[in-house]
Amino acid sequence: MVAEQPITVRIEDGVATVCIDRPAARNALSIAAADGLADAWERLDRDPGVHVIILTSSDCGVFSAGLDLKEARDIAEQGGGDILSRMRDPFHTRMRDVGKPIVAAMTGSLMAGGMLLSLNCDLRVGLAGTMAGITEVKVGRGSPWAAPLLWMLPQPLLVEMLLTGDTVPIERLRDLGFINYLEETPDAVRARALDLARRIAAAAPLSVRAAKASVKAWQDLGCKAGFEEAVRLHAGVYASRDAIEGPRAFAEKRPPRWEGR
Repeated sequence: MVAEQPITVRIEDGVATVCIDRPAARNALSIAAADGLADAWERLDRDPGVHVIILTSSDCGVFSAGLDLKEARDIAEQGGGDILSRMRDPFHTRMRDVGKPIVAAMTGSLMAGGMLLSLNCDLRVGLAGTMAGITEVKVGRGSPWAAPLLWMLPQPLLVEMLLTGDTVPIERLRDLGFINYLEETPDAVRARALDLARRIAAAAPLSVRAAKASVKAWQDLGCKAGFEEAVRLHAGVYASRDAIEGPRAFAEKRPPRWEGR
């Protein structure tokens, strides 16, 4: 029997596509899947040939159902403790530290850990007619990972989602700005995400990385300290060869030739 490969990675023209490939389990996050994602973030963050990452999953109507509750049950019944203790990075903190932009191509509904993965992305493309939720209270779990959503969603809605575990139409999250784009088919979701990724990959790489790091600093540190950290992050950008190439290309009416230094 061939062992399951829950995470696949493809790299083409500077764009890496990471896919959760567990459609029979609604793309739930097993130990192998969670550890596979951790490996992917580490490898792609270090790969100089990768400029942007797309996170997607196999088509089954669900982007990710979150934690694999059946595996969690089996481990607990066998005396193995809680499933999170078996994962190297249970709350996907390595994903939040990836320096390259991550675009979510969500071709189905998302709940629990699916919401976690989506908020850790920088841009989000969703499928019209799907649902989203933080459903842990319905199954006796928890969602400490949801803290960044205080900067992304209105607090009353976030609290309602946390306390009830109810799902909401993804259109509502689009209207509130959490979702960048909604598309009508899974293929259109992937096409939109790829278009975004290619446009990011074509931009000045040092500027892109500094921009992403600045947003995280603003969120983590607050306005004043975050601004000071953003200035520090951009110092290398302004001193780079690309900072000279950009204006030169503009003046010469040609595409810039980025060096990333």
